[in-house]
Amino acid sequence: MKKTMSITKLKYLFSVHFVFIGLVAMAQPGRFQEQAQVIDPVVKQIIDEANNNSQLENLAFELLDVVGPRLVGTPQMTKANEWAVQTFQKWGIAAENQQFGEWRGWERGISHIDMTHPRLKTIAGTQLAWSPSTKGKSIEGEVIALPDFKDSLEFRNWLPNVKGKYVMISMPQPTGRPDHNWEEFATPESFEKMKKEREALSTAWNSKLRATGLNQNSIPSVLEEAGAVGILTSNWSREFGANKIFGSRSYKVPSLDISLEDYGILYRLTDKGHKPKIEVETSSKDLGNVPSFNTIATIKGTKFPDEYVILSAHLDSWEGGSGATDNGTGTIAMMEVARVLKKILPNPKRTILVGLWGSEEQGLNGSRAFVLDNPEVVEKTQAVFNLDNGTGRVAQINGSGFVHAYDFVGRWLNAAPRELTKDIETTFPGSPGGGGSDHASFVAAGVPAFMLSSLSWGYFSNTWHTNLDTYDKLVFDDLKANVVLTAILAYKASEEPGLVNREQRVLPAGRDGNPGTWPAIRQPRRTGVGY
Repeated sequence: MKKTMSITKLKYLFSVHFVFIGLVAMAQPGRFQEQAQVIDPVVKQIIDEANNNSQLENLAFELLDVVGPRLVGTPQMTKANEWAVQTFQKWGIAAENQQFGEWRGWERGISHIDMTHPRLKTIAGTQLAWSPSTKGKSIEGEVIALPDFKDSLEFRNWLPNVKGKYVMISMPQPTGRPDHNWEEFATPESFEKMKKEREALSTAWNSKLRATGLNQNSIPSVLEEAGAVGILTSNWSREFGANKIFGSRSYKVPSLDISLEDYGILYRLTDKGHKPKIEVETSSKDLGNVPSFNTIATIKGTKFPDEYVILSAHLDSWEGGSGATDNGTGTIAMMEVARVLKKILPNPKRTILVGLWGSEEQGLNGSRAFVLDNPEVVEKTQAVFNLDNGTGRVAQINGSGFVHAYDFVGRWLNAAPRELTKDIETTFPGSPGGGGSDHASFVAAGVPAFMLSSLSWGYFSNTWHTNLDTYDKLVFDDLKANVVLTAILAYKASEEPGLVNREQRVLPAGRDGNPGTWPAIRQPRRTGVGY
């Protein structure tokens, strides 16, 4: 009882004490307020240039609307490499394209898809990347769906039925409304009912596919060998109007992604016995093997020219849209950072290197190749800053598992205005990334490399790898903030008196109880063969 009373009395005294302090602070304005931040004059110039002379909108227009999507192996990817070099050079920044491999060359042509029976309707859809074409011919055929199979033998016996037909291999969606729309308007009972129906349908569909002995990636080639004239998929992103557009797994006949809405029409007509027909014309071209490049730009250092600060973003994209938020935003932001630094800090202590990587989407191939091909750069890289997840303001920075990241990244962040950093969550020392984006290629080599993670803005459902990833999704105020922040980080990293400490943390044990291990350097794909 006495102990309890003493604690209560102590709490009372502390509360009175802090109330007294608060009253004194009110009586003496400014005495207990946080000291005003002193901003480095170079940082002030960076802020002014980035905000008042921004080139972001023009860069976005030229890259996204004029060049367009940048699938590895396409003429648009080559145009993007050439455009980036020319733009850097226009700013007085040395730049070149460095070949690291080759890929299957492909040029997208038209995609005309029309339902011709039981009524006329233009179908919303497109070829998947690297899809074979109809060679400019219009090919009409009935649409069929995979029936239920009890085993692979039954599937093989059914296969002759696909000859001359378009085969649907994606699950039909029970609703075209995203979950957030159901949450807002449906009764809880109705929402739960829909989710259970969707789960049951998904389970049944996956069982059907497993019974064939194949999977979503392997079944297209089997169907085309059996005489199918085309493969139809619908990879809905669970958002209004958004489908994810990846690569074709057929080698002779077109693979087409159909919008959720039109795929649903075709599936229901098929299911009810109406035997719908579509007519398809595509004109893509196989260009043979073509070279793959990284675009590398440098602002040469003065005091430590053989030490580097790397601005990292991947230039390539999938091509359902125009690759705006993945990763046009990272590309144009890092280019703009380089422009600003060239103007404000033309003679940095360390070399500022911009890496616009190729073939990130197929496994970080450009950055992995750069790490292996440039050991002298990797050995003396101060830090890597990577932008690659949308148009939003930087909201999180992970220390990537480097013990002293708190010290040096903390110093660099403190140079930025507090209104720019106050909402950024930091995790130190954090954990090394395994391969989600290009910074992971450098982390594996022991280089302090950091993902500047952005606010979502609906990234994964709306724009990531979808047909909706276009210029109009960009938020330029947020991108300007990212340019300012990254330019300050790069400036401060380049001005450090020495290279930072690369000590790696001891990683916690994994689920299997074994000690955690640092990610290993991985070989890139330097060819598209077998992809």
